[in-house]
Amino acid sequence: MSVRRLAPKELQPASFAFTEENLAWAKKQMEKYPPGRQASAVIAIMWRVQEQSGGWVSEAAIRAIADLLDMPYIRVLEVATFYTMFQLQPVGRKAHIQVCGTTPCRLRGAEDLIEACQHRIHHDPFQLSTDGDFSWEEVECLGACVNAPMVLIWSDTYEDLTKESFGKLLDGFASGVPPKPGPQNDRQFSAPIGGLTTLKNGGGTSSSGSPKEPVLADAESKKPGEAANFDERPSPKPPADDATRKDPP
Repeated sequence: MSVRRLAPKELQPASFAFTEENLAWAKKQMEKYPPGRQASAVIAIMWRVQEQSGGWVSEAAIRAIADLLDMPYIRVLEVATFYTMFQLQPVGRKAHIQVCGTTPCRLRGAEDLIEACQHRIHHDPFQLSTDGDFSWEEVECLGACVNAPMVLIWSDTYEDLTKESFGKLLDGFASGVPPKPGPQNDRQFSAPIGGLTTLKNGGGTSSSGSPKEPVLADAESKKPGEAANFDERPSPKPPADDATRKDPP
């Protein structure tokens, strides 16, 4: 992991204040924990602060979170610099693009997406485009390997991208009309692109196309059988004779 530092002083706002809505929300998060344990809400509150601040966390915001939670500033700074989900410098106003660069996406064309970001946004990651509308970075696995390559923009994923469809994606965000999240090639979620590859003949339907009857109904499969009711414990032994008896049988 590379060293993560706060943005330079010239990029830092002079102050930060919670909106009334976000302050009320933050206090509700704090109430979820026992007295003295409010610091446990730091990650959730910092995420809401990042959303309020346009996609990044400033030094002033870190101090405000620390004051709210009664935490040392350094403790909140540790959280902000450790978790890469928190951006520490300004990001694009319209989109901050996180390109998955792990093996499946690399094999399926992530390099083309990175080159497009370098060409259309900035050669280096974490830098703003000329108009300030876009920024980008390369990240680790985003969890949609079947739909590689993919990007994450804000809270939505855009999958099955090509160089051309990624260009259209950027155009959509630039014009304020982003495409629908998910696969960008008309695939249904993570289903096979070319249609069914298994269960084609008799898997779940009869030759007439109607569903086959299951071997067991759902309720039947849950009925306890004889083995479930069988007591496997050994029978109790009879009590032993009293060895002190004077008249044994």
